[in-house]
Amino acid sequence: MRDISYTPGTDALRHISPLLLQAQDLTATALVRLKALDNSTYTGVPGSRASLDLLASVVSSSSLAGTDLAHMVLANPYEGAEFAGYPATSEAIRTARHAEAIPKMNGHLDDAVHQLDLCAIGCHYLAHGITEDLATTREHKPSAVRQPTVPALTSAQYDALTALNSGGHLYRNPNRRKAETRVAANNGARVSMATYRVLAKHGLVTNDTRTSLVVGQTITVTEQGQQSLTQQRPHIAPTTTVVAAPKAVAAQGAHR
Repeated sequence: MRDISYTPGTDALRHISPLLLQAQDLTATALVRLKALDNSTYTGVPGSRASLDLLASVVSSSSLAGTDLAHMVLANPYEGAEFAGYPATSEAIRTARHAEAIPKMNGHLDDAVHQLDLCAIGCHYLAHGITEDLATTREHKPSAVRQPTVPALTSAQYDALTALNSGGHLYRNPNRRKAETRVAANNGARVSMATYRVLAKHGLVTNDTRTSLVVGQTITVTEQGQQSLTQQRPHIAPTTTVVAAPKAVAAQGAHR
C-alpha cells in the first residue's frame, strides 16, 4: 500500500477499491476470531483479558483503515458530465481539482497505512501473548492428584466397615484392671480391635482424638471407606456341597 501509484479519477478508484475490500475482509476476519476467542476456554487463562482487548483493537484499527480508504474514495475527483446547461469542465478546472484532491487522498492513504501497521503489530503481539500464556499455564498446572488405591477387604473387614458406617466409638473402661481399648458399633455388631486397626491403617476409618477414650471417641468412615463399601464386595468362597456316596447295593443272593 505504501508504494501505490495512482492518478486521480478512474485510475485511483481502480487502485483503491481492492485495498478497501481487503481492509473490510480483515475487519470481518478479526471480528470472527475475537468472537471465537471470547467463547473459548482460553478466557480462563491468566492474561487472556489483555489478549481479548488487543484483538478488539485490531478490529477497530482495521475498521478505521477501511474508513480512511473510503474517505479516499470520497475525495477522489470523478470525470462525470455536468448537468445539462452547465459548461463542460475545462482542462484547467480538471487540473485544479486534481491538485486539490491529491493531498487529501494521500492524507487518507497515510492514515490507512498507519492503522494497518497497528493491526500488524497487534497481531504479532497477540500471537506471542497467547502462546506465552498457554505455556505458562501448562508449567503451573498442578499435576493430577493420584487417587489412593482402595484396598481389597476380607469378609470380616467389610462387615466391620459396614457396621461402623452406622456409627461407632472407641472407648476404654478405666474400671477394668487391664484397660484395653475396644470398639463399639452403634448397631451392636462385634468389631475386633485388630480389624479396626487394619481399617484405620488404610484410611477407611478415623476417630476423634480430641475426645478422651474414657468418654468415647466417635468413629467416622472416611470418603475412601465409603468408596470401599460401594465399589467392592468381599470375596466369599463358594460353599462346597459334599455329595454323599451312594449306599452300597445289598449283596445279591440275600435270603429270599
